[in-house]
Amino acid sequence: MVMKKYIVVAYDISDDKRRNKICDILSSYGQRVNYSVFECFLKEKEIQRLKNRIERYLKKGEDIVLYYYLCKACLERIERVGNFTEEKQIVKVF
Repeated sequence: MVMKKYIVVAYDISDDKRRNKICDILSSYGQRVNYSVFECFLKEKEIQRLKNRIERYLKKGEDIVLYYYLCKACLERIERVGNFTEEKQIVKVF
């Protein structure tokens, strides 16, 4: 059985064109939960593909992309406050 991982991706990219491209890429892998934050539930191969695609558009020394991996216990402790749609797929898996 292939295990999926829960990963939060956050970015800080000043250039509109690069930022929009990164957003488009992340939108195809996960759910946007904040302006520059996405939650993704992916297999290891998908994570590597995502990282490779994002790296092509980054400007070294200027752009920042952060990847946070969360375990099942961490997922159970996530607190969400505010107006957003919860991704049902992640909830059903656990």
